[in-house]
Amino acid sequence: MKFSDLEPWLVARGFAPERIEPLPGDVSPRRYARVRWVDGKAGGTAIAAYYPEEIRPAAERYLRATALLGSVEVPVPQVLASDLSNGWMLIEDLGERTLAERRDLDDGSVAPYFRHAAELGRRIASLPPATLVDEETNEPWNPPLDGALLRKELQQTWDVYLLPNGLLDTAESRRATETLFDEISARMGAEPAVPCHRDFMARNLIPRANRPEGEVAVIDHQDLRFGPPRYDLASLLNDTRFPSAALEAELLGALDGDLELESYHRAAAQRTIKAVGTYARFAERGASRHLPLIPATLDRAMAHLARIPEGAAIAPELSRRWRPAGGGSAH
Repeated sequence: MKFSDLEPWLVARGFAPERIEPLPGDVSPRRYARVRWVDGKAGGTAIAAYYPEEIRPAAERYLRATALLGSVEVPVPQVLASDLSNGWMLIEDLGERTLAERRDLDDGSVAPYFRHAAELGRRIASLPPATLVDEETNEPWNPPLDGALLRKELQQTWDVYLLPNGLLDTAESRRATETLFDEISARMGAEPAVPCHRDFMARNLIPRANRPEGEVAVIDHQDLRFGPPRYDLASLLNDTRFPSAALEAELLGALDGDLELESYHRAAAQRTIKAVGTYARFAERGASRHLPLIPATLDRAMAHLARIPEGAAIAPELSRRWRPAGGGSAH
């Protein structure tokens, strides 16, 4: 992306930028800049996003998901302008720090944000299923998070973390881990799917300014899709920023009985094991800032495995074998 192309695009749409500040990227090909206005419109700043041609369909999905989430009162950034043919989008700037980055919030202060996020997760799941299906093809417009995709995610952890770190060094350990991954994915895939964000975590939640304390808005929502019913809750409570045990127990109190609680622990086990592979893959691509999250994420994976039938017997052995690569707990 050439930011020199951005200014005339903005001016043609009635936005006069005072300054354009490129923002650090992630592993996505998308590129971002914060735009500061001469006249203070749109709150004084906005975020310009550029989608290269190879991922331009994601921009269309972003617009579609924005409208859908708005229909169930899930706050997301307002789209101020878009030009899908050239890959540009201008969206509301909700703030510079995500919930994951608000380390000024202690356990008590962060709790209302998690409670609000859990409620937003329930609203996402309440979307009419037909709204996630393409009217022309009658197919979901994002691939469902089904058993096959869940298993593929665990395979990445196998390939980029477990195997390179010598954690599958015997035929017995490989067989046991493969069986575990197969069963977790199959059981999750057999549950009735509901709409889910897919990456509903602290890194994709932004505390809302000028709103009642404890409200968050949701970002990075273009991957909205069908998935296991407890997947978003498992992501919220087990990715990047972990709530206190008391708050987790409080939020799990909304689940209806032992079967839903088991479903949550299974989704959390899959999500945390998957996240370890994601962090390792990011590091391969030059983004190593997530590596310190691996020890605590592995610890949580072991705790959740111990709470599900297919994981209870193997969890103590995996905890013993995998801990050296993780470097111990980071709680």
